[in-house]
Formats: sequence, C-alpha cells, structure tokens
Amino acid sequence: MANQSKIGIIGGGISGIAAAKQLSKHEPVVFEATDSIGGVWKHCSYKSTKLQTPRCDYEFSDFPWTQRDNSSFPSYKEILDYLYSYAKQFDVLKFVRFNSKVVEIRFVGDFEKSGEYGSLLPGKAVWEVGVKTNQSQTIEVLMWYAFEFLVICTGKYGDIPMIPKFPQDKGPEIFQGKVLHTLDYCKLNEDESTQLLKGKKVVIFGYKKSAIDLAVECAEANQVWGLPFYMFYSTRASQFLHERPNQGFLRTLICHMLSPMRRTLSKMIESYLTWKLPLNKYGLKPDHPFEEDYASCQMAILPENFFSEADKGKIAFKKAKKWWFWEGGVQFEDGTKLEADVVVLATGFDGKHKLKAIIPDPFRSLMEFHSGMMPLYRYGTINPLIPNMAFVGYIESVSNLHTAEIRCKWLSRLVDDKFKLPGVEKMLEQIGKEMDIMRRTSRFYKRSCISTFSINHSDEICEEMGWKSWRKNNWISEAFSPYNSQDYEEDK
Repeated sequence: MANQSKIGIIGGGISGIAAAKQLSKHEPVVFEATDSIGGVWKHCSYKSTKLQTPRCDYEFSDFPWTQRDNSSFPSYKEILDYLYSYAKQFDVLKFVRFNSKVVEIRFVGDFEKSGEYGSLLPGKAVWEVGVKTNQSQTIEVLMWYAFEFLVICTGKYGDIPMIPKFPQDKGPEIFQGKVLHTLDYCKLNEDESTQLLKGKKVVIFGYKKSAIDLAVECAEANQVWGLPFYMFYSTRASQFLHERPNQGFLRTLICHMLSPMRRTLSKMIESYLTWKLPLNKYGLKPDHPFEEDYASCQMAILPENFFSEADKGKIAFKKAKKWWFWEGGVQFEDGTKLEADVVVLATGFDGKHKLKAIIPDPFRSLMEFHSGMMPLYRYGTINPLIPNMAFVGYIESVSNLHTAEIRCKWLSRLVDDKFKLPGVEKMLEQIGKEMDIMRRTSRFYKRSCISTFSINHSDEICEEMGWKSWRKNNWISEAFSPYNSQDYEEDK
C-alpha cells in the first residue's frame, strides 16, 4: 500500500528547494535521485563554471547573499553553499529524501473533461509515484507513494544527454580516441579531468556556456568589461519596447512605432561587442541580431582567458552544420579532417525525454504542442490538460532562480485557494498568446524564454495573487531601475 501525503515534489535542484520552502506548511515529500541538492549546479558543473549574472540578481527574495554587492560572478561551489544555507535556514532539508529516483508515475484520480481545472488538494490521492531507493550498494527497493498534488522540478538540463545522430559507420564507434558528453566530464574529479585532457588534442562540439567553459579548461590544462545590458533590456522602461502578451491595441501600435529604436539598440550592442571582442577574427560573429539571443536566453558570459588562450593558439574555432567521425578524429562537411584524441559533446540535454519517461499515458502526449513547446500556463507552471500537477523550472529568463521562486509563491497561494485559475479554455488561449510572442521574437523560441517581457509576466503573477504589480518606491525607480528578487519579498 502506498504511503500517502498531500504534496510530492520531484527534484532537489533550485526549483525543487524553492517549491519545498513555499509549500512547507503542507510538509511536502521531495524526491532527489542523488545524494545532494543543487541539481545541475552539483552534477553538471566544471571547476571553471560560474554564474552568468551578478549574485544580487540570483538570490531568493528572503535570503540575500552575505556579500551581495560583490561584483564578481560566484562559482558553482559558492552557489551550492548558498543553496544549502538557504535550505538549512528554512529547515527544508527535512523534506528531502536523497538517493530516491522516481521511475514511474501512475494516475489514480478521476479525470473528467470539463471547463474547470479542479481543486489542487481534493482530499484523496490523485497520483502514485514509484521510487527506487538505494538501501545499499547492491540492493535497490521500489516503494510507492500517493499524493493529492505533484510538482515536477526535474528541469530541462542534466540526466539525459542530447547525442547527435551520425551517418552509418561514421559514429563514435569507429573513432580510436575517447568520446564523452559534458555530463560524463562533470563526473570526473580534478585529477581525472587533468589526466584526460593534458597533452591531448581535444575537440569540443557546441557553442554555448558549457562548451566555452570547457574550451578554457582544455587550454589551461595544456599549459569583462561590458556594457550594462540590463539598462537596455531588464528595466520596465526598456521592456516597454518589446512585444508582450495581452498588451492591447494601443500598446501594440506604440511597440510597432518604437521598433526602429529596438533594432538600433540591438545594433549598438552588436557593434560594441564586435569592437570589444575579436569575433570577426575568429569567425564567431553570429548571423542573427543580439536581440534574438537575449529573447531566447542564449547569451553566455566568457570565462577569463578565453580569447587570450585563443591568441596563443590553444583554442581554435570552426563552424560546421554537419560533421562525423573517422578513425583518427572528426571530419566536416567541407571535407576537412581534424585529428583528435578526445571528443567532448557539449550538445545539451533532452529534458523533454526525461519528463516523458515518467509521465504516464494519456498525459504524455499532452506534454508538447506540435511546435515543440511545452503548453504551460503562467509560463511553465500548470498544464491545463493534466490535473493536480505543476511544473517549475521549465521556463528561462535572465534569472532562473527568481523565475522559479515567484512561480512557487504563486503556486503555494493557488494550493491554499487564495485565488482561482481561469477556465481551461482561457488558460490554453493565454498559452497560445505567449507562444506566439516567443515565435515572433526569436527563431530559437523553443527554449521558452521570457527575458524581453519578464517584468510584465511578474506583474500578471502578482495581480493574480492579489499583490501590487509595481514594486518600486517611486516612478523613476519603477521605470529605470532593474528588478530583482528583493522586489518580490512580500506584498508591498
């Protein structure tokens, strides 16, 4: 017989800990597959991994960093220390069951198709969760738990690597060297990673944060100053330039009229970056506007020594849409070959596959629209077609911690019946509007990023919770001061 509780939370990363804290009055059960909280910060980080934003933009609203004015980007170890301090401060660790991997979820509720979503805590079990626990190094036990409400916080990253598909007889099996994904590399200790890389010819496939960090590690094993972008994109005044859902005819007209200014700002930043960094020299200048990178949360902060190592010849670059293996390395579509001892795939993670592996039918088919995006109300929280289940950590912004925390606050008030959800049709209509905005803003819309209208989105969440949407003390700060988690500590 399954052990029954009100709320279950799957995942002990940033989103899972935030959800546990906000829902603590219900004594949730948090299942974490590993022996540590922290998610990707613990299990998908290199020794060189750092936060992409200043620490004051990556903190819980009621738990500021001890040195929040420190302008340096904190390392992954500092972030883990901060997260553990937060969990201990609010006594969240008592809810976490470590080494508990969720392998199956079963629906045991009454699913009636209607225009309303229904109560989140109906007083009886709706979901059963099968969990494998490690009783010893050789024995695994499957236990079942029953919940009225489930919060999925497994996230988009980690666990399941995205592996490219190769032509027949041109995959890793013919390569005589070592092939691994960044997920495998993260599991190596410092001595193991040094031994793997030192004195080797290393090829890294990828161009985002994990690939950039790893490239520097490889270069160093063988051996910024910047514009205040938040002023252009992360204030209420700047976000007025960008299209947002539910903005009305007049706002749409003004936004259209101001589009030349928006494009000019993007061009200014592109020109600055091209002047400041040797992007043209190394063929790294993107073929799309900076605005699209920001709108899809694809910006990456360069680690120290990145271009200085490139100048020494320790890092080389090549653009290629298609490539495959040969015995001695890799070959590109233009016919050129590159010798390699180690090939690292910084090709991302398959978060949707991770979800679909545990979500049962018929709900599995409702996890994704034909566009490839997840249909979640309030940008990554409630799927109107799946009862008594929420998702946190599937939307991206400039500060994913703040994005997760404010949704958990919204979720806790929803669970406590402080407000009601709109009807299913209304929620689906809102989801459609948000997806349309992302499709028009960036060709990389499947990443589900709200950076260009994150303040507006927080406004709507505050209004739904009954909070004031404008959080600053005066209109000047409201218009030109960037928002962060501290602005949402309590209702003002």
